[in-house]
This record gives sequence, C-alpha cells and structure tokens, in this order.
Amino acid sequence: MPQWGGGWVPPSAPKPGVIPLQPLSVGDILGGAFSAFRRNWKALVGVILAVQGIAILLVTLAVGIAVAVVFDRFSAVFDLGPGETAADEDVMALLLAFVPAAVLLMVTLTVGAAMISALGPAVIPEAVVGRTTTFGAMWRRCWSRLPAVLGTVLLAGLIAGGPMLLVYAVCLPLVIMSADGSGPPAALIVLILGVLVCVPVSVWLATRFSLAPAVAVCEGLGTVAALRRSAQLVKDDWWRVFGISTLGYFVAMAVGYVIQMPFTFVGMAAFLPSMLEAGDASADPEMVIAGLGVYVICILIGGLASGLFQFGFPPLVLALLYVDVRIRKENLAESLIAATTPTDARTDAPPPAAPAPDQP
Repeated sequence: MPQWGGGWVPPSAPKPGVIPLQPLSVGDILGGAFSAFRRNWKALVGVILAVQGIAILLVTLAVGIAVAVVFDRFSAVFDLGPGETAADEDVMALLLAFVPAAVLLMVTLTVGAAMISALGPAVIPEAVVGRTTTFGAMWRRCWSRLPAVLGTVLLAGLIAGGPMLLVYAVCLPLVIMSADGSGPPAALIVLILGVLVCVPVSVWLATRFSLAPAVAVCEGLGTVAALRRSAQLVKDDWWRVFGISTLGYFVAMAVGYVIQMPFTFVGMAAFLPSMLEAGDASADPEMVIAGLGVYVICILIGGLASGLFQFGFPPLVLALLYVDVRIRKENLAESLIAATTPTDARTDAPPPAAPAPDQP
C-alpha cells in the first residue's frame, strides 16, 4: 500500500505588518496594537506631546491674562480681617475673569481628545501593510480630519450621555427640593434608579459609535455619515467590540501603572531619608525640600511617561477593531493583500493535487 502524506494545509495568512490579514483574535488585536506603538512610538509620542503642550500653553496664557486683569481684587477678596466679608462685585469680577479660562480649558481638552482619537486610524492603515508613519505625516492626517473626528466625539458623547443628562435634569432639582421638605421624599431613589437604567443605555450607545473616529479618518466621511457607518459596522458585533475595547483600556491602565512604578520607587527612595529627619530639630530644611523636590519630579515624569502610553494605546486598539470588523464583513483582507502583493505574483494558486495511486 502506498504511504500517503498529510492532507493539504492551506497557507497561513500573510502578515506584511502588525497583524495577519485574516479575521483577528483578541491576541492579534492587542499584539498588533503593541507592535504598532513600538514601531511608531516616536511619531505617536511626538504628536501627543505637541497636543498637550499646545493645550497647556493656551490655558496658561488664558489664566495669566485673567490674573493680570483682576490682580488688584485678590486682596479685596482673600486678604480680609476678622469679621470682614468680600464685596459681591469683587467676587463676581474674579469669577467672570476666570470663566473664559475655564471655557478654553474645556475646548482644548475636547479638541485634544479628538486629535488623539485620530492617532490610531492615522497609524494603523500603514502599520497593517508594514509601513511606518512619520511625525509630519501623522500630524497632517490627524489635523486634516480633525473637524470630522471632533464632530464624532462631540455628537457621540452627546447622544451617549443624553439619557444620563435627562435623568439628572429631571431628578436633581427634585432631590435638592426634597432636602428642605418641599420636594418628593423618594426623589433620591428615583435618581439612583434612573442612573442605573441609563448607564447600560449610554454604554451601548458609546460602543455603537466607538468606531466613528476610525471611519472619519480612514474613509474620509463626515460626522453624521461616520456615526452611521460605525453603527453599521458594530451591528451584530457589539459584544466583541465592547469587550475588546474595554480590555484595551484596562491593558493601557495596567501598563501605564507598571511604567510609573519605577519612578515612584526612585522618588520615595530619595524622599524617605529626608522625611524621617523632618521631625528632628537639627534636620537641614534644605535637604527636606530637596528630597521633596526629587519626589515630585519623579512622580511628574512617571505620570507623563505612563500617560503617553495610556493615551496612545486605546486608539490603536479601536483602529484595529475597525480593520477586523471590515475584514469579517467586507473582506477587506483581499484589498490589503492586493496592496502588498506584486502584480505579477499569483495569489490564487490552487492547492497541490494528491498523488495518483499506483497502477496494478
């Protein structure tokens, strides 16, 4: 009897970049996100630092202007003698002076969040086919799609948070009124129940629109079209998108904590001797201050380093989820394989034929 070999095994999916071009597993998505971050860390960190630096500069400038405008009123409000109260016009002037700074802070945080949300979709299309992205190319792509991504962030946040805002708008005044006996006594219970009901709805809506930034960047769609497209892609895959994206956030927090730990230990090692001597009357106050300064600097550097990863990793996971959903539903893998395969290469070769049996 002839000895037959093993059956034909189809070739493994090509992997020109950070993921195999096939439906992805959880490990493929998380591993691909780590690989994309490692290959493009300079550009990712550069863009995140630039966004944070611009935001800090604008807010600092606004606060500085507000302080300069009402500087003479600080003493009238805070430097009071026993029994004295600040004049209403002085307090109101201070509050009004810092309102623009607070508004600017909210605007910069929102725009910064939208810019960072566009990072993953700007990196992953290149990383999937084995190419890296430069700082300039990443910045230009994120900036060019910022209005659409900002619109998706704002509108998705408004839609997802709408039920919760409605509950608070209705129940919170009743809770305040019930505190002095003029409102219904069960208002607080109604508020708690309303929150418990609305949280799952908000999570469902947020997950439904979570791929909208990737759609806006990768497909060039506007805000409303990107939200509709995201809802279409997430349909029938909601639990998978929710679970993997949530896992991505937890992984980012855990890795960020690990990154920050060495800086915390170094800071504590520098500050602990001076802290033990702080109760001694003969202790040098300069040494105590120096130890505290080293501790604060280490904590700040560790927080910055961990924050860079915590900001940059989740958008990569969401962008890979977008690619995975399109591979599963729209056969995107064929287009990606075609983009990475020479035109003269045969991509559809049939499996080898089984050997003919021996003739008697």
